[in-house]
Amino acid sequence: MNNNTTPLLHVQNLNVHFRLHDDTVHAVRGVSFELNKGETLALVGESGSGKSVTAMSITRLHPPHITQYGKDSRIEFDGISILDADEKKLRQLRGDRIGLIFQEPMTSLNPYMRIGAQLSEAINAHYPETSAADNHDRCKSLLERVGISEAERRLKQYPHEFSGGQRQRIAIARAVILEPKFILLDEPTSALDRSIQVKVVELLRDLQQKYRLSYVFISHDLSVVRAMSDDVLVMKQGEVVERGSAEQIFNAPQTEYAQRLMRAAFDL
Repeated sequence: MNNNTTPLLHVQNLNVHFRLHDDTVHAVRGVSFELNKGETLALVGESGSGKSVTAMSITRLHPPHITQYGKDSRIEFDGISILDADEKKLRQLRGDRIGLIFQEPMTSLNPYMRIGAQLSEAINAHYPETSAADNHDRCKSLLERVGISEAERRLKQYPHEFSGGQRQRIAIARAVILEPKFILLDEPTSALDRSIQVKVVELLRDLQQKYRLSYVFISHDLSVVRAMSDDVLVMKQGEVVERGSAEQIFNAPQTEYAQRLMRAAFDL
């Protein structure tokens, strides 16, 4: 990473515990990293490695009644302490300055609302002074930008009237409609066919360049990680076991665990 810039996201000594019945699960142990503007950091590892727990902690999406963060843990986004922020501040950040894109867009898209209403919802919530005409024009323009043709007509349709790849494009449009600085992507392409994956990755890279977006990217698909990422954290059992540039991790992994991941992914 470029150390001459101030990081947009700074995570230091992140420890996450979950209280489950009479047991406490230590899900993440001492994770630290930084993310600069316009860069992509990937979190990789086997299921249960802690990558999703780490990523979801950035926006405090874990259920608060069972989640405990370490006393020395710090998460700072654009100068804001996430772990000290109240729920009102977190709601303001989510959607406005932090976007979220998940594996299955039907979990984030309301099946009973027209696409246009779902895209305009964020604008209405964060910028209620925006006129209906300007709101509509922005939604239409963004739908076209993510590759949905006949945008005027399709704004009136429901999620089930779109293919899986189109729904993911709509979810991406929804995440970037307020031009956030940072987007958390949790397996955004794993439910898609390979040809559609390539197009979605191209779209994400195009949007990143246009808006200078920063991404934290979680994926089991290391070929997608390789195409998307500047830097990579390799996680195992809640800890970071290797970190480096994407080029270094994919071409010359240092740990046996990372080497095994590469062999499994690329049939080496």
